[in-house]
Amino acid sequence: MNRERKTDFSLPNLDDLFSSQQERENGKMPEIKDIPLSLIDDFPNHPFKVRDDEDMLKLIESVTENGVLVPAIVRPKADGRYELISGHRRKRASEYALKNNLRCIVSNLDDDAATIIMVDSNIQREHILPSEKAYAYKMKLEAMKHQGQRTDLTSDQVGGKLNNKETAQIIGEQNGDSQTQVRRYIRLTYLVPELLEMVDEGKMKLSPAVEISYLDEDCQRDLVDAIDDEFCTPSHAQAIRLHKEFNEGNLTREIIYSTMQEEKPNQKEKIIIPNKAVERYIPKSVPTEKRQDYVCRALEYYGKYLERQKLREAR
Repeated sequence: MNRERKTDFSLPNLDDLFSSQQERENGKMPEIKDIPLSLIDDFPNHPFKVRDDEDMLKLIESVTENGVLVPAIVRPKADGRYELISGHRRKRASEYALKNNLRCIVSNLDDDAATIIMVDSNIQREHILPSEKAYAYKMKLEAMKHQGQRTDLTSDQVGGKLNNKETAQIIGEQNGDSQTQVRRYIRLTYLVPELLEMVDEGKMKLSPAVEISYLDEDCQRDLVDAIDDEFCTPSHAQAIRLHKEFNEGNLTREIIYSTMQEEKPNQKEKIIIPNKAVERYIPKSVPTEKRQDYVCRALEYYGKYLERQKLREAR
């Protein structure tokens, strides 16, 4: 009778990642050293932004007074330099604090292990943008799947479908998201930069953004133009329709524009001006029903006046 083999799907702990099997057997600890900042390169395609915000100011103050209390994590490069895996904010703070070196844990990690540690050490930040989570999930998913395809690992596979769990499901469980939500975030990486920025800024919700991500680049560029011209982003229902038209090979620039020109009261910006603010500028002879037209004409005249002023100044 064959017994089903149980597979441990947990990630290696830090001790396993930071040392080779021989080093663990010998009881050696990972090397900790002060490395010149000039020799440390950022992680390639690092998805997390290092912001010069209030938290950074506090970190700079702490580093100035106490140094870096928690070592960064780096791995050596073939050219004698180092690649930063975890600690990009500490590195930036050290630069601002005019420090020459950064205290680091040096470990010989392969690309996949380095990527997983990089993501895990940043994904739990208090403030994280949708684009950051999207690219972080994508990088970790690819790394875990690649590890699952390797045959030279000393531990069980961590990629693919094991114990009835997809890799995306495991990533979600580790970060408080469902498998579906992980894949939805990863879809954002297929958006052109302008659309992804709209998601980060809260101008476009996740659901319509996911639908739009299935359009090719040309259609997405047309949508960017339509959004700029119509001053609104697609609703979820509109995004579904655009996705459907694209799949059927019918999506054109004209259809995109006609869709975006549909009335969406909840997205139209409204300018409300109290009567008291404008009534003293409107002659009493202007009928009530004509006052809006009067204000619009006045604004048009003032706009032309400003244009003439700019032309005079440019001469």
